[in-house]
Amino acid sequence: MKELWQKFVAAVPMPFAGALLVAFAFWGFVSWDQSHWWSTKDDYGFGWLVPAFVGYVIHDRWGRIREAAAACGAADSPRAGGGANLLLNLLAYGAMAGGAAMFLLGAFYRAGAGSSYPGTLAITLGSAALLLPLLFINAPEAPSARRGARWIDDARVRLVSLFVFPVCVWLVSAPMVSAVEQNLSLFLLRKVTTVVFFVFDILGLPIEQQGNVLVLPPLADGKPNQVGVEDACSGIRSLTACLFAGSFLAAVFLDKLWKKVALVVASMCFAFLTNLLRGLFLTSWAYNYGHEAIEGFVHDAAGYAVLGLTVVGLLCLLPLFNLKITFGDDEDDPAPAKE
Repeated sequence: MKELWQKFVAAVPMPFAGALLVAFAFWGFVSWDQSHWWSTKDDYGFGWLVPAFVGYVIHDRWGRIREAAAACGAADSPRAGGGANLLLNLLAYGAMAGGAAMFLLGAFYRAGAGSSYPGTLAITLGSAALLLPLLFINAPEAPSARRGARWIDDARVRLVSLFVFPVCVWLVSAPMVSAVEQNLSLFLLRKVTTVVFFVFDILGLPIEQQGNVLVLPPLADGKPNQVGVEDACSGIRSLTACLFAGSFLAAVFLDKLWKKVALVVASMCFAFLTNLLRGLFLTSWAYNYGHEAIEGFVHDAAGYAVLGLTVVGLLCLLPLFNLKITFGDDEDDPAPAKE
């Protein structure tokens, strides 16, 4: 154990190594707290993958983390100067104090009330707000730092930027406050119902909308045929899962910040569009075979297809984001020989 610790400290100098161990401890606690929702709510079942994916991203970036830590502690390491440096330090200490207070509030709330949406959200937000500035403050110090760089060029900022995904991805796997989740689910629910009704109506197929229920023509035996667009079909499940998938792919395969943000936004758009296709498919199936035919396997298979199509779409976008367009000759013309 002592040899392992020595290798760890040799790879990442103290006190940054200690800050990393604190981060691992916080992630373990957050995993334990969120596991209740991962096992009880289908919308957040993908959360079981979050710890493994966080570990993979850190392992994948470990070489870059070591290089960034070494550059941060090297002589003449760039540091933001003047007001920018003061602002960075104030933001770091302020965020860490606020994150610690929120984490303690969530922990006490959980200890008194058990697993709850507000407690889990406070713990997750608090840990994220605490860990990033903790890593920033404990970044290796340079013996003779070079002041005057822009804040984004600060070596400490570049080091901490490698931990944005491992620290913030837990916000995706944490249940939203019930009021926010219900309002978002209701909004998506209405959009899905409205679009499905519009498509069938414009195609000239008899259909009637009664709230979130689509009334289809009666079955052959005269029984009513209705499709209720329930909360599970609203798109919350596919939205959260696809947001997690898009965040992971962006963290692993893209380097620029704007590319990462664009891929995450694309994942949300894909989730919404594929969920509309799911609603159209299930309604069409019920239109032809009755509402009972979409229960069970057909309903679940359509849900998994939403996530699968989104991941495939995001994988197809990755080559476009990594495409480099050059103008003119790719190779410089050789210099003329001297006489």
